[in-house]
Amino acid sequence: MAVSVLLADDHPLTRSGIAAFLREQAPELELVGEAEDGVEAWRLLVATRPQIALLDIRMPGEDGIALARKLRAEGVPTRAIMLTAYNAQGYVLAALAAGAKGFVVKSSAVRELQRAIDVVMSGGMYLDSQISHVVGAENVLVEPLTEREREVLLLASRGLSMKETGAVLHIAERTVQAHLGSAYGKLGAKNKTEALLLAIKHGMLLLDELLEDGEP
Repeated sequence: MAVSVLLADDHPLTRSGIAAFLREQAPELELVGEAEDGVEAWRLLVATRPQIALLDIRMPGEDGIALARKLRAEGVPTRAIMLTAYNAQGYVLAALAAGAKGFVVKSSAVRELQRAIDVVMSGGMYLDSQISHVVGAENVLVEPLTEREREVLLLASRGLSMKETGAVLHIAERTVQAHLGSAYGKLGAKNKTEALLLAIKHGMLLLDELLEDGEP
């Protein structure tokens, strides 16, 4: 049975090119709808309940990240894959934290989309090869984080300051700083966003943990 796919992108040439590929070269995929903005995309998502939604990360109405967040909040089983011309760390992390299962850069070959859909439909997560520099080399062995380092990094992901993190964990602010620095060093990260992506990549943090509220 063909995998149902919804496509939402506000760039006509991009949308028509992807749609043509899906219709003409990917018989195992069924394009069930196209949208040029987030409002129309949400209407179609609710109406068609596709298995996969290819969502432009930036478009009028509601962007792809907002739509992925709504899919998760509403319990819609559609799996979101982000389409974007940007590979900045912030976009990648925001998309994953919103519940997206894949991230494909538009300048990639169109077959990258097919690979992404295959991986996501198999229960995996797909990150475009063009953003490999964001999440680090594939085969680097990383020393595991201690439980305290995980807690500090998780609270940092929720926007807590070092002082606030210390208060939650009942440790000194300088101790928080030391744990955070140690986590960065183990992961080979230069900043919080990179550390979070690498921790997710190496299985030291789960996306669901980033979406939870309250203490770790």
